[in-house]
Amino acid sequence: MDTEGTFDSRNTRPTPPPRPPAPPRVPPAAPAAPAVPPPMPPGAPAAPGAPAAPGARPSFVAWLRTPRAEAAGPGVWAYGHRPKPPEDPDRIPGRRLFSGAIIAALCGWLVWSLLWNGYLGGYWLWPMYLLTPDSWYERGGNTDAGWWSQRIYIAVCVAFLAVLFGRVGHWAEVWRRYVTPLFRRAWDETDAAAAPSRPEADPVEWPHLRAAGAHGAADRLAAEARAGAMNDVDHARIEHAWQSVRAGRNSLATFTDTVLRHGAASHGHPSGARDLPGRMAEHDLLARQVRLGTAVDDLRNPYQHRGAGLALDPDVLGTSLLAVGPPGSGKTGRLVRPVVESLCLQALAGRVAVVAVGPAGAGLGADDAFDVVVKIGRPDSVYDFDLYGGTTDPDEAAGILAEALIGDMAASLPGGDSRRAATALAQLLGPYRAAHGRFPSVPELRELLDGAKTAVGTLREALDAAGEQAQARELEARVRQSGTPGDVGALLADRIALLDRPAFAGFFDTTGDRRPFSLRALEHPLRVRIDLPERGHAEASRMLARLVLAQFSECAAGRADRSLFACLVLDDASHTITPEALRGIQRLRAAHAGAVLTLRTLDDVPETLRSALLGAVGCRMACAGVTTWDGARFAEVWGTEWVETRDVTDRQIISDEPFTKVLHFIRKVVTGKAVTTQSVTVRKVERERWSASELAHSVPAGHAVLSVTSVRGEGGPPVLVDLRG
Repeated sequence: MDTEGTFDSRNTRPTPPPRPPAPPRVPPAAPAAPAVPPPMPPGAPAAPGAPAAPGARPSFVAWLRTPRAEAAGPGVWAYGHRPKPPEDPDRIPGRRLFSGAIIAALCGWLVWSLLWNGYLGGYWLWPMYLLTPDSWYERGGNTDAGWWSQRIYIAVCVAFLAVLFGRVGHWAEVWRRYVTPLFRRAWDETDAAAAPSRPEADPVEWPHLRAAGAHGAADRLAAEARAGAMNDVDHARIEHAWQSVRAGRNSLATFTDTVLRHGAASHGHPSGARDLPGRMAEHDLLARQVRLGTAVDDLRNPYQHRGAGLALDPDVLGTSLLAVGPPGSGKTGRLVRPVVESLCLQALAGRVAVVAVGPAGAGLGADDAFDVVVKIGRPDSVYDFDLYGGTTDPDEAAGILAEALIGDMAASLPGGDSRRAATALAQLLGPYRAAHGRFPSVPELRELLDGAKTAVGTLREALDAAGEQAQARELEARVRQSGTPGDVGALLADRIALLDRPAFAGFFDTTGDRRPFSLRALEHPLRVRIDLPERGHAEASRMLARLVLAQFSECAAGRADRSLFACLVLDDASHTITPEALRGIQRLRAAHAGAVLTLRTLDDVPETLRSALLGAVGCRMACAGVTTWDGARFAEVWGTEWVETRDVTDRQIISDEPFTKVLHFIRKVVTGKAVTTQSVTVRKVERERWSASELAHSVPAGHAVLSVTSVRGEGGPPVLVDLRG
């Protein structure tokens, strides 16, 4: 597919990063009979060309015309969101309102029945007789006037009783709260149905393209949208290409020509894909959001969030997210998978580069949903993972590799960090690259770290032959330090030996048959999945996770073009958080990048880094089942708030009057309680938003407490979310 240079990198390197498989030159036509999408809640975006059916998702045109709340706040699902009216402290609960209205109606009907049937006598008719002539009720008189006066008087009495008992039962509040919204909703739907008659306000007509003079492109896109040949990914992708025109990176003529030739398939992703098969989550690519669940109507939730949808988007993921919860709490199925799916859809729209890392079989997505799938330790893996991050600088490669090998135990090393390990690795990587033009494979690096005489001698001869005297001195310095007390080389050799196993034979080799993948490719809208060998190689898997995190932090911050949002999704980040990794996560926000990390417990993070980790991320999620120790950390970072409390004090009434004493005695015999009076004290106190005990014991299964912060600094309160809805 012709990309018109949309995804070409501005940075020129002698060894460009690997690209996805080349797309076909002819754009694929939209499917004539699209597959039926999976069941989704009402209001979810429709699949391309999906026919409208009762209970099905709305069509693409209806999805596009649905309004989004612009000021909904960070983390609020904007699709069709309606802000709630201001909170009324004296608002009557719904159950009590309905019960009071029904009781008042029954009482009014009872009073009217007594009056009408004459059980209370005819006294209630006296005002009518006093105000009208007696001849109206006698034979031969004006009986018609008497008949009408009786009916008018009865109507006035009925109206009086209705007003009286209506005020007692708050019928006006019932009408305003439950009936008026039905009429308003019907009116809004009528206005929405009439909206297509105004092309200048209809988003299907692409008014911003017409305003810029691209009428032909707008007509072509509008026709394909109505015909069902366009989906939400196509719309987001073309909008992104249009933004590049407005920014001056592409010309209007080129954009218009591409749209006229390819229509909804123009400016396509290099893979040629226009959608993901079998979507599982609810997405809104117009707002770039993925819905996680619904805020529970609970007093602990802020009033404006109760009943609203909660969602994530690059604006909040740019501050990074940490989710903590035991296995089975929904971290992978209800958080990681929807986020990965959303980022993959946005990558197809040319807006995101996503790297999803997890154990093999974690179910982060099907193979055909990604451009690059690295299955470490699997012989069927097409791609290999570059151990050195695609860099040509030995010092940079040594620093990243040292972080991966011994970052979790750097505190126990002399000096308290991994700088000595990075220096030792640089003393080998630099000479080896100078002699061979590449970095060593894992077996070769292990031999050099072990100080094997054959390997060191061969490298020394190659350096002498190449005339690299400076690198030869580096090698000699490493040889002198090898075997001395406190030398870190032996530890590095033991750690690299975890990757020098038969299961990894052929991996991490820049000269192998597999295509090496490097995270230097983050300047392209790539969808990458890396499967870690968790089973049987747990320690190696943690080491590789630290390596990916270190490389991502370095490559995301070092991008020349940061227009794409880069996101790393690391499912199970146990034993990967180190001081250097924490500093890298803090740098992601300024680099238009973010990370999504999940942990079973904060105990998998060094104790000195737990509070710093919660402070480094802007989005925090405590899933159901966290321990009180983990809950205490979340409660501390979420802080306190001022709340209004009511203290009720019962005081026994003691009377000296004999008659009153008798009455109090009779009441005590009947009720079994002494006669008391209540004293109510209202005051404001400062309390924790969520206490450790509430997080550990009051969060139901399938729920989580989530707080988000946008890259602009807008913070949201912790909200109890039902992840199942």
